[in-house]
Amino acid sequence: MQSIVVEHISKSFGDVQAVKDVSFEVAPGEIFGLLGPNGSGKTTSIRIILDIYEPDGGQVAILGGPMDESKKNLIGYLPEERGLYQDVTLEVCLQYLATLKGMSREEIDAKLPAYLEQFELSEYRKKKVKELSKGMQQKAQLIATLIHDPQVIIVDEPFSSLDPVNTQLVKDILKEQRAAGKTIMMSTHQMNQVEQLCDKIILIDHGNVLLYGGLQEIYERFATNQLLINTSQPLPEALPGVARIEQLNTMIKLTPEPGITPHDLLVTLVNQGIALNAFEIATPSLDEIFIQVVQGSNNGNGKKEIQHEQDA
Repeated sequence: MQSIVVEHISKSFGDVQAVKDVSFEVAPGEIFGLLGPNGSGKTTSIRIILDIYEPDGGQVAILGGPMDESKKNLIGYLPEERGLYQDVTLEVCLQYLATLKGMSREEIDAKLPAYLEQFELSEYRKKKVKELSKGMQQKAQLIATLIHDPQVIIVDEPFSSLDPVNTQLVKDILKEQRAAGKTIMMSTHQMNQVEQLCDKIILIDHGNVLLYGGLQEIYERFATNQLLINTSQPLPEALPGVARIEQLNTMIKLTPEPGITPHDLLVTLVNQGIALNAFEIATPSLDEIFIQVVQGSNNGNGKKEIQHEQDA
């Protein structure tokens, strides 16, 4: 059973349609990326899923049916905007937020110290929240999101204000939660984190779905016929069947002439006696795919792509 099923939701605020016919599903044991430029409709979609907003059209099923009060304690939500009480100590703030998720004081006392230790916040537990750095507050919010052991975890910009060490800590925790069978939906602008974590993604812009599917499937769909190679030998200025040679740091990108395949290029290199340390088909990064799809849509060239992805 899918943990989250979103079917053709739409939402307008006055004359602005924030979400237009958006559909997707998220499964247990999956990290799902909700992507899009600022103002694309991501946060509105999340708030519809959480029953904060009622959609104008469409429906959402979460954990097998409509949202109700009993399901809210099964969901952990990290909003982009911090929602911590600033004038109380960190420990008191987290204790109170845990009680709002149905935890008893005994359960909180049993679990909170380990979380504070894991997130390296133990020594700050008696400090007021407003005295903590932005990164510490972000980690505190993550504790509040996870401490009640939710089945569904929705995180909006989870790496905000975190240094590389703490970013890796959060990535490891999200992977652990996925391995435990939890359903994770993540909204972020950091495409490198999406590439390292997500199993599936949806890309929306101006409320429309532009791209939806498994990450590997999307990479394959946008793969080029270019070849990346690494060699310690200098290449000749011209190679048969090669239209362009570009040096990219340690790799060299070969763009074939029309009708020439990457396999043809590889055969040419071998026949030329060029020793290869590495070679691979050039695939655009997720950043490049993101820009290509969004710009194509805004230029009026993305309509066919949008329809194809909605049907997928």
